[in-house]
Parts: sequence; structure tokens; C-alpha cells
Amino acid sequence: MTDGAIPLQQVLTALGLPPLGLAIACVAGGLLAWRGSRLAGLGTAVAATMLLLLATPAVSALLMASLEREVAAPALTSHAVPEAIIVLGAEVTHGQHGAEVGPLTLERLRAGAALQRRTGLPMLVTGGVLSPGDPPLAALMARSLEQDFRTPARWVEARAADTRDNAVFSAAMLHQDGIEAAFVVSHAWHLPRALEAFARAGLEAVPEAPDLAAAPRFDLPHWLPRVDRLVDSWFALREWAGRLVYAIRDRG
Repeated sequence: MTDGAIPLQQVLTALGLPPLGLAIACVAGGLLAWRGSRLAGLGTAVAATMLLLLATPAVSALLMASLEREVAAPALTSHAVPEAIIVLGAEVTHGQHGAEVGPLTLERLRAGAALQRRTGLPMLVTGGVLSPGDPPLAALMARSLEQDFRTPARWVEARAADTRDNAVFSAAMLHQDGIEAAFVVSHAWHLPRALEAFARAGLEAVPEAPDLAAAPRFDLPHWLPRVDRLVDSWFALREWAGRLVYAIRDRG
């Protein structure tokens, strides 16, 4: 992802997932309805309703819970003895001093640093170039670990473009040092896909999440749309879409 072009995968993801996909459906349906199509009017109403529902705390919490329960389930308890800590990068933001780790990445680094203090295990950070002109996310993560948490990263994996790459490249680096199991730090909604990727890469992964989302509630305030809950729904739907894509690729 260093050639300056926007990856096709990002474009398709943006078009296929809410809110953009549903917003486009609303606009297109509205134009057709204005020209007299009753079916288009119905489609517009359905798309708008779905968009509103995805923005409610009740629905977003349900979507998040559908992913997080897999990490919290006792069946996922591993008997592996981790010998390292892997922190998966998420996003980059841009401030006065240029590119820096985003809020999600910082939460993962904080959890990873706390785990390192408890266990004394060495840390690996992973993340490639997300935008043209930016440094690799892993380099920013290593800097943040040093500056914000006084915790060094022993390994810096700076090539990964997605979760699958995170797993493949990180596992290869650790295997070179004879490490067969590691803690994997990410958000609980992302860990199911990450754990599947690490299993395919041949590394035993023990999940470690900053925290879990609140349990779904269905009283009236939780049916009032909020922008931040639409973001949560987008994360959850993207994870399910990503898991589907990975499953199709593996069958191929």
C-alpha cells in the first residue's frame, strides 16, 4: 500500500458497508421515487430505516456482542504458554507533529504495555503503511510505546496491510526466534478474525482485549440514534464481512 493508489478493497468496503452503501441507496431511491417509482420509494424507506437502526445503541451493541462473545467464551481458553505479546495496529491520525497512532491503536498499546508489565514478555507491534506518505503504523506504535508507556518493542513488523498480513508476518518473525505461542492484543470485536488468521499462520494465539462493550439494552434511550453507535455498527459489520472474505479465500 505504498504506491499512492487507494486499494480496491478499501473502495469496495466503503461502498458495500453502511453508512455509505445505505446512503447511496437512499439517494438513488429518492431520485427514482421522485420520478414516480413506488418501489424505489419503498426501498428508500427501508434503507433509511436500516441506517437509523444501525445508529442505535441497542442494535450496535447486539452486533458487537455477536463478535465479542466468541472471545469471552470459555471454549476459547488456550492452554498455550505465551512467550511474546503481539499488538495489532488499527489506524493513524494526523496532528500538529504529523502522523501518530490513532485512538484505537493507542488503546491496544495501553493494554499491551499493561500486559507486558504483568508478564515481562517481549513485545511485537505490527502494521504497515496505511496512507501514502505516512510511515508504517508499526514504527509509530513502537515510538508511542517508548514515549507514552516507557515500554520497548523488540520486534517491529512494518509490512502488514491487513489482519491476515499481521498474522503471517508476525508469526514468521516469532518463529525465527523459536516462539510458538503469543498473546494477541486487539479489541474484542476484532479478535475473532485475528485469532482465525493467527491459527492459519501456525501461531498459537491467546486473546487479550482492552475491554468488552456494554451488554445490549433495549429500553427507550438505547433506541435513539447516535453517530458513535453507527461507527460501532460499521466496525462490527466490517469484521463479519472480513471473516466471510477470508473464509472464501481459504476455500479457494
